[in-house]
Amino acid sequence: MVCLNETVKKLSCVRLEGVENFDIGKVFDCGQCFRFDAVGNTSHEIEFSGVAHGKLISVAQDGQTVYIYNSTKEDFENIWKRFLGLDEDYGAIAEDILSRSDNPALGRAVEYGRGIRILRQEPWETICSFIISQNNNIPRIKKIIGALAQKCGEPIGLPEGMECHISSATVPYAFPTPEALCDLGVDGLFELKTGFRAKYIYDAASRAAAGNIDYSYLESADDTAECVRELCEIKGVGPKVASCALLFGFGRYDAFPVDVWIKKVIQKYFSADGEDFSPEALGPYAGIAQQFLFYYERYLA
Repeated sequence: MVCLNETVKKLSCVRLEGVENFDIGKVFDCGQCFRFDAVGNTSHEIEFSGVAHGKLISVAQDGQTVYIYNSTKEDFENIWKRFLGLDEDYGAIAEDILSRSDNPALGRAVEYGRGIRILRQEPWETICSFIISQNNNIPRIKKIIGALAQKCGEPIGLPEGMECHISSATVPYAFPTPEALCDLGVDGLFELKTGFRAKYIYDAASRAAAGNIDYSYLESADDTAECVRELCEIKGVGPKVASCALLFGFGRYDAFPVDVWIKKVIQKYFSADGEDFSPEALGPYAGIAQQFLFYYERYLA
């Protein structure tokens, strides 16, 4: 992968050549992230804009060439390479997953989902976002997160030249800090149409603001199951939300969220003949396998 600095209409841009196993359409459409939207009338094959780590960017792709607009080479090395999962060998990861099982559905899912990479999102935002995701659909989740950001997140200026690289749905505000959400209170959160989740968001924000969510431990602890139990101490957080937060915000690739789609996948492909399914059997990348299976069942099966 070759990283090149460019300037396009006064806008800083990083161009990556020869990027394999990467498809931004799949990355931003597999349910792991709620702040990126497709850019209409793009000059590229596909382009998404959004906010992550307090910065506004767009990611465009033409074949194996990837462009990150409003990014310097230093930003790419320090933030976006990790955020986009470009620091991982997904060819080797796919081989590892396939070596764990001869289930034909898994093989089909891995092949169909090639290009998906697990984003490395900001931990607090990921925890809060998946609390909001409970019993919710993606358009409403995006709307609630956008409203929270616009209400009490820091505004992000639109740099010159970025106008043609941003979706009309992108909200140019950083995700709110825990302190900012605490200041809203349960009633203020409820007014932003968070519903029953308002008290859960407030509890999570209060714990985070007080330093009672140990991000370092959640990233480095040996036992992912223990990390799930730790996050389940937050009001309203169950194993599915905890596993999503660990997979998408802490790089714990063995975390295996089970929602209605994955329950269907397990029953349909792994338990139809009485087989006892165990995510642990899929190894250290079970969570990535889960994303392949989810994407396959949602769009193709």
